[in-house]
Amino acid sequence: MEERSYRDLKAEVWDTGICAGCGACVAVCPADAICFGESGTADRPLNIGYCKQAVDEVTCGACYDACPRIGPQEPGSIGACEQVVSARAGFDIPHRQSGGAVTAILVNALEEGLIDAVVTVSEDRWTLRPSSVVITSSEELIHQAGSRYNWWVPLVAALKTAVIERKFRRIAVIGVPCVVQALHRIRTSDNDLLMPFGRSIRLVIGLFCTESFDYSALVEGKLRKEYDIETWKIERLDVRGKLTVTMRDGTSVTIPMNELESTVRPGCRYCLDLTGVYSDISAGAVGSPAEFTTLIVRNEAGKMFVGSAEKNNRLVIGPEPDIGAIERLISLKVQKNSPKNKT
Repeated sequence: MEERSYRDLKAEVWDTGICAGCGACVAVCPADAICFGESGTADRPLNIGYCKQAVDEVTCGACYDACPRIGPQEPGSIGACEQVVSARAGFDIPHRQSGGAVTAILVNALEEGLIDAVVTVSEDRWTLRPSSVVITSSEELIHQAGSRYNWWVPLVAALKTAVIERKFRRIAVIGVPCVVQALHRIRTSDNDLLMPFGRSIRLVIGLFCTESFDYSALVEGKLRKEYDIETWKIERLDVRGKLTVTMRDGTSVTIPMNELESTVRPGCRYCLDLTGVYSDISAGAVGSPAEFTTLIVRNEAGKMFVGSAEKNNRLVIGPEPDIGAIERLISLKVQKNSPKNKT
């Protein structure tokens, strides 16, 4: 197979505007030569001017092999299913989104020693500014619970911290579909530089996602400048056909999705995957009643994590989800982002 370097990645993905912003290339670059620009300004990574393969002719290609935007996007579908259930946390999670089931599964996994670290996206509660983090305690997981709809941060950049610096070997990663696609490429790759990452990932949880928003455009532009909403006054953001901004004083502001088109990250317009079909477990609010999370359990590993959380009363199983609602939203995303519908 022809060896590829960051120059190929730049030409095929960064320069064409289809970068997902997942941060896989940042995480796996052995030379620490790939980074994102300053917060709120970057739609794609940058190379600092060095590449061991392009400059020194040392075999690498890690960034190219990990990128979820290399090659055509697979048609959207619900993917493999061992079981589909609705669930909620069996304990209090103050900032939970929908049922808190993802946090419940991960808290149980940490307590049972099934994992030793979680790579996810956190945020500053004052500014809503996101960051890629490694979490190792159930208390911190509960504190950081909740969905993130805006970022400039490379989502899985902290995977390098977890694997290379802190030497964790039982890692759970939470991410939207582009992140899941990147992790699938890493887990199945025969690239020697990606194998340590792949072997260290024990669980991947995919979050339902129609699109994500640029931090600067949404928070500093739309919310602050147009709606005069200060971030420190916001309790939570929720996207269900519209953006609902719930304030700390109990009031809320609703913004139609058509007003948010200019804040959507450009790379999101090329994604056809709603649920993260390559995850072990997928999770989202669609298809379940209020206060419950829909869980698509995709394989035996995912089934074990869910079963353990239920057995220990960390997870409560609820009514049967409406799978048709999920499939309809998948169709809408595919219709919107399909290449044949691009002008």
